[in-house]
Amino acid sequence: MTIAQKLSRRGFLAGAAVATGGLSIGFHIPTAEAAVGDTPEINAWVVVKPDNTIVVRVARVEMGQGTLTGLSQLVAEELDADWSKITTEYPTPGQNVARKRIWGDFQTAGSRGIRGSEDYVRKGGAAARMMLMQAAANQWKMPVSELTTSKSVISHKASGRTLRYGQVAAAAAKLEAPKDVKIKDPKDWTIAGKPLPRLDTKAKLDGSQIYSIDFKMPGMLNAAIKETPVPGGKVKSFDAAKAEKMRGVKKVLVIDGNAVVVVADTWYRAKTALDAINIVWDDGANASVSTASIKAMLTEGLDAKQAFVGNKKGDVETAIAGATKKVEAVYRYPYQSHMTMEPMNATAQWTPEKCMVWTSTQNAEAALATAVPASGLPIEKCDVIRMNLGGGFGRRSSSHDYVRQTVLVAKELPGTPVKLIWSREQDVTHGTYHPTTMCKLTGALDDKGNVVGLHMRISGQSILAGLRPEALVEGRDPGTFQGLNAQGPEGQFGYDIPNLLVDHAMRNPPFRPGFWRGVNNNQNAIYLECFMDEMAHAAGQDPLEFRRKMMKNYPKHLAVLNTVAEKSGWGKPTAPGVFRGISQHMGYGSYVAAVAEVSVSAKGEVKIHRIVAATDCGHVVNPQQVAAQIEGSFAYGLSALLYGEMTVKNGRMEQENFDTYEVMKMADMPPVESYPVPSGGFWGGVGEPTIFVAAPAVLNAIFAATGKRLRDVPLKNLDLRKA
Repeated sequence: MTIAQKLSRRGFLAGAAVATGGLSIGFHIPTAEAAVGDTPEINAWVVVKPDNTIVVRVARVEMGQGTLTGLSQLVAEELDADWSKITTEYPTPGQNVARKRIWGDFQTAGSRGIRGSEDYVRKGGAAARMMLMQAAANQWKMPVSELTTSKSVISHKASGRTLRYGQVAAAAAKLEAPKDVKIKDPKDWTIAGKPLPRLDTKAKLDGSQIYSIDFKMPGMLNAAIKETPVPGGKVKSFDAAKAEKMRGVKKVLVIDGNAVVVVADTWYRAKTALDAINIVWDDGANASVSTASIKAMLTEGLDAKQAFVGNKKGDVETAIAGATKKVEAVYRYPYQSHMTMEPMNATAQWTPEKCMVWTSTQNAEAALATAVPASGLPIEKCDVIRMNLGGGFGRRSSSHDYVRQTVLVAKELPGTPVKLIWSREQDVTHGTYHPTTMCKLTGALDDKGNVVGLHMRISGQSILAGLRPEALVEGRDPGTFQGLNAQGPEGQFGYDIPNLLVDHAMRNPPFRPGFWRGVNNNQNAIYLECFMDEMAHAAGQDPLEFRRKMMKNYPKHLAVLNTVAEKSGWGKPTAPGVFRGISQHMGYGSYVAAVAEVSVSAKGEVKIHRIVAATDCGHVVNPQQVAAQIEGSFAYGLSALLYGEMTVKNGRMEQENFDTYEVMKMADMPPVESYPVPSGGFWGGVGEPTIFVAAPAVLNAIFAATGKRLRDVPLKNLDLRKA
C-alpha cells in the first residue's frame, strides 16, 4: 500500500499533527524492505519465521476494543494461516515515514480500526499467501495452480508433498509482489467471522502487559506538571526554593509559559515537591467564564439569524407556520471528560542526535508530528514507540499536548530518559472535552399526526474550530451534523420529512473540545430521538409506529429498529412498574437501535433493567468482540447520561477526580442483549455507534414511566419523581 509520492515530510507533519480522519490511500502490495531479526518480511504486513511463527504488523492501535485481534484475523484468513502461530507487532511512525508511508494511516479513531483497514490488510495477507505458494512451486518445479494451502502448510495433493510456510518464507520474500490479488468472499471465512479469543487476553490476565505508565528505563527520571487552571492563563510567578531542596528533586522549570514542572528520581517526590511550590497564576481574559455564562452564549445562538446549514429540504418555515400542531423543545448537553483509567503520560529521551518517545496514543503519526517540532530535530532523527493504552475514548487522538510537554522537559536533561505523568487532577481539568451544545427543535404535525416539518437549530461548540480550524469548510464544521446528514456513509438522517432544516450557530467557549467516544452523534441522537418521542406523544401515536411511517426509504435504519422491537417484546406487557423507550441512529457507517426497560421509584431513583441492542455494521469479524463493544459502549454512554458533567466556575473546571466526576458502578449496569444483524456489502464501525442510542432510549423510557420530559443531562441533577 502506498500514497501519492508527492507527500513531503513537511506535508506529513502538517497533516499528521492535526489528523482526525483516515487518509486517502491507494493499494499497492509493498515489497520486502525490512526484517524482523534475521527473518525477511514477505510484505509490510506479514513476516514468517523459520519456526512457522507469523508476525502480523498492525498499524492501528489496540486500546481494549479488539482491533489487534480483528485485523490479525483478517490477515490470517487470507493467508490461510495457523491461528495458533499468530503474533503481532506495531511498526513505528518513523519507519512508516522512512518507507514512504507504506502502512498508511496509523490513526485509531472514528471506529475505523477495522473498517478503514480491512481491504488492504486482507490483500496483504492474500498476497503473502500467493508469494509463499509461488516459492513452493518454484522449489518443486510445478505449476502453482496444483498447490493448496491450509493452516500455514502448502500441499501438493498428487504427490503428497508438503512444506511449512516457514520453510519457503525466505525464498518468498525475494519474489515480486503479485499485481492481481483476489480476496475471499466473507461467506467462505474460517478464521475471520469467528469468536476467537483475543490475542492480548493472556498478558492482561497474568499482569505481563505493559502500559505506557508502566514503562521504565535505566536512569529514568520522573516529572510532575501543574498547568494554568484557566485557558489562556500564564505563570505569573513562583518560588521554587523549598522544592529544589527536597529529596530526589533534580530540576524545576517552566514550559510554554503556562506550566510548572518538577523532575525528580520518583514521581511521588516530583509531585510532592510540585505541591510545595506556591504558584501565582495570571488567569487572563477567561477568568470570569462560568457554566452560566456559557449557557447564556449558547442560548443566544438558538435564535440567531446566522447559522451554518447541514441538511435542508423543502420549506420549513412555511410548513411550521401552516401546521395543525406545533411542537417545540430545547435540549442541552454539557461538557464531559474522557476519564481514561490511565492519565496522560509519556517518556522521552533527547540528545542532539536523536529524540525517542514511548507513549500511549491513538495516532502515533500525530504523536511523532508533535514531538518533532518540540525536539528541534529533523523527522529522520525522531520516532515514537507505541505502548498499550489504558483507555483512549478519543482523548489520545484529540491532542498530544502531553507528548510535547515531555519532549520539552527531556530537552532540559539531554541523554536522560524522563517520564512525565499527569496527575488525575491535571488530567481531568486539562482535557479535550466532549463539546457542549444546545438544540432547539420545532416540529410541525398535520391533522393526521404526520410530521410535515422539522427545524433543528444546534447552538454550540465546534470540535474542528478548537482543534483543526483549517479543516472548517467555509467556516462550517461538517462533524457537527453527525447522524443528521442527507446522505453519506458516516451518518444519514433516517426519516422522510418533506420539510427539514438542520443548522448550527457556532458558539465556541474557551475550553478545548475533543473527540469523545461517539462524538457529536451522542447529543444529536438525544436531540432527534427524544424529540421524535415528543412528537409521537403530541400526535397520540405509538413511538415505534410513528417512526416506522417515516422510514420506508431507509430500510437499514428500519431493520435494526424492527429487530430491537421484536427482541424486546415491544407492545407486549412488561413487569409491573417497568416501562420501555426506543431509539435508532446511524453513525460511523453502521445502523444501530436500542430499547431500554426502566423503572423509577417514588423517590425518583431510576433503575435500568435491560437494554436490547441491534447493530448492522455490514460484516462481523469477531462476534464476541462486537458484543463486548456494544456492552462497553453502553457502559460509557450510560455513565455519561447518569453522571457525566464538567462545570465551570471562575474560568476553571470544577471537577478534578472520580470523587467529583462520578462514573457508573457495576450495580448500575443493566444486562445487555446484543443482536448483530450484518447485511453485508459495506463495512461499518462497532466501537462507537451503539453508544448513541443508549441515552435516548433510557430518556424515552423515563418519560413513559414518569410523564416527565428530561431535556438536560446528567440525570443526577434532575428530579425524576413522577409528574
